[in-house]
Amino acid sequence: MVGGFWLASTMVSAAPPVRSPAATSLRRFEFTRVEMAMPVRIVLYSDSEEAATKAATAAFDRFRKLNEILSDYDPESEVSRLSRTAGSGRCVPVSRDLWEVLATARQVSEASGGAFDISIGPVSRLWRRARRRHELPSPERLKEALQLVDYRYVQMVPDRRCVTLVERNMRLDLGGIGKGYAIDEALSVLRAHGIDSALVDASGDIGVSGPPPQLPGWRIGIASPESNAPPEGFFWLVNTAIAQSGDLWQHVEIGGKRYSHIVDPKTGIGLTDRGSVTIVAPDAMTADAVASAVSILGPERGLALVEEMPDLAGRYVHAPEGTIRSYVSSGWKKLRVAPYPAMGSEPSETAQP
Repeated sequence: MVGGFWLASTMVSAAPPVRSPAATSLRRFEFTRVEMAMPVRIVLYSDSEEAATKAATAAFDRFRKLNEILSDYDPESEVSRLSRTAGSGRCVPVSRDLWEVLATARQVSEASGGAFDISIGPVSRLWRRARRRHELPSPERLKEALQLVDYRYVQMVPDRRCVTLVERNMRLDLGGIGKGYAIDEALSVLRAHGIDSALVDASGDIGVSGPPPQLPGWRIGIASPESNAPPEGFFWLVNTAIAQSGDLWQHVEIGGKRYSHIVDPKTGIGLTDRGSVTIVAPDAMTADAVASAVSILGPERGLALVEEMPDLAGRYVHAPEGTIRSYVSSGWKKLRVAPYPAMGSEPSETAQP
């Protein structure tokens, strides 16, 4: 999802624990806080409210720290400081966190033929302004910005863990991958605090660890492409992640035409075909980035990419002229379907853009 992060937070709030239907010493705790300018929700099972609160607070703090590294909205973040070295010829040492994100971004960029590209920052900035003013970027400025967009301009030296941005005025935008990395890291923090069953929901992208007590997994709903409609169905997910990308919720109308927040790195234009992509992957960072790439590639090429990548499942719902068509990968058909939740049963979660 092309975009960025703002640093924002509120106090942690814990919902009252809900006891699992089955007899168990573990109790359900839910916490919410705003991080990276989005609502972040953590659901976990613990035998102690004190331990649950301590673990959740540490996970939220990890989100905040990563925002200080990955946000291109923050001029003092690590990625912003790296962008300011563009064209200097310097190979800049970077943190482990930034390196991990850049390395995965490179892999997805190569696999997708550049459909996913974190060097899209100059174009992203034009579209942020366009959304504020409700006017398209000028063709001249867009053409100039596109000359700086090429993931191969981000040169990485693994043995020194340093990065060179080749072209002057390049800018990196990690909005299509950073949220996923933060989800993965939050789950890792929870595990380090002894929490084996947890869910982290960052504005609709979800990562889960072990299942809730006495259940085969976390019941995750797939958002419908129709506004205000209930989830289309549910799956049981364990130790995996799900991300959804598309223009059904995030778009802008300019001159009577609808433009997605997802911008094609080749054209510099926001997508205009209505669509929604859902990716299930072993980790949230991969799911986040691949969902963006598949949105750009379209149903046929996008799902071909999913088939080429190990342990991925994907679904593309396309409605360019109002007629909804659904395409799924072979892995999607192998996901474990969960029944619709009965009244009063274990709470369910829904992935959405």
